[in-house]
Amino acid sequence: MTLTRLLTSAALALGLATGATAQDKTKVGFIYVGPIGDGGWTYEHDKGRLAVEEHFGDAVETVYQESVPEGADAARAITQMALQGADLIFTTSFGFMEPTLEVAKKFPNVKFEHATGYKTLPNVSTYSARFYEGRAVQGHIAGEMTESNTIGYIASYPIPEVIRGINSAYLHAKKVNPDVEFKIIWAYTWFDPAKEADAAQALIEQGADVILQHTDSTAPQAAAEKAGDVITFGQASDMAEYAPFPRVSSIIDNWAPYYIDRTQAVIDGTWESQQVWHGIDEGMVKIGEITDAVPADVKADALALKETMAAGEYHPFTGPINRQDGSAWLAEGEIADDGTLLGMDFYVEGISGQIPN
Repeated sequence: MTLTRLLTSAALALGLATGATAQDKTKVGFIYVGPIGDGGWTYEHDKGRLAVEEHFGDAVETVYQESVPEGADAARAITQMALQGADLIFTTSFGFMEPTLEVAKKFPNVKFEHATGYKTLPNVSTYSARFYEGRAVQGHIAGEMTESNTIGYIASYPIPEVIRGINSAYLHAKKVNPDVEFKIIWAYTWFDPAKEADAAQALIEQGADVILQHTDSTAPQAAAEKAGDVITFGQASDMAEYAPFPRVSSIIDNWAPYYIDRTQAVIDGTWESQQVWHGIDEGMVKIGEITDAVPADVKADALALKETMAAGEYHPFTGPINRQDGSAWLAEGEIADDGTLLGMDFYVEGISGQIPN
């Protein structure tokens, strides 16, 4: 065999090997509702994507599309990702639920994971975190630290996940401060720094000296910092650039272990549709550093509350709890079932105002 033929054969073999490697590489896609630099929700999901890359190295390729509106645009983005050869696609916002199902039916060989939803298919799983556990800790700190007894809450959309958070925070603020009052502004956005800043400012003008948020930017922290003696809590990520004050603690969404686990399942051929709802115990919900701006006894009690939830010794929705209209919901010692929590569409007793349609 001539040297030329040897080189040609070697190049062909190398090309075939490279092609096989590329073909065997698992492609994992992520659809984001906000920009990866939002400092909150999408930022944490993208940290999970980067963890997948680091864990699997060259065995996995990840792709993402950021700032995808919920609705028809989402369906187009998910479809495009499937057409580009994704084996597994994570769609990371509640409003992506129906588009995910629509696309999944057209691509039965692609696996889909939808965050915070409740509908599945043989190739669609759902996953979410028990954020209400973190809200309980925040509510406890907020109730202890408010001096005006007015706590402001910036809510995104009136869906069960957000309503659960408001109720949990209120119940635990009320436990330590019976005089506390919640003022709630619905921003109708997940990420809009201008809207979030305006909402924070409006709440501060109404007397709130604590701001909680279920929106994704750091704009409320900036508004509180400008106002002075107003404390805030990081949402979805640590938002530590505003620590030790006004950001005194945070809820951190830790998606990386789940993303790595589900990617491994696709690689192994063991992926099955499932519904996962994890909390502090499993590490999907973390409590960011409670800074020294929080009194030592309040910090100790907040950490103790966290530990009792992690150990399964305490559930944030334990009776007696009434609905907003005063009707009984949970009797003494009764614990809310997951079905009710997943569909929560009511305020608990003591919260004023109505949930918008």
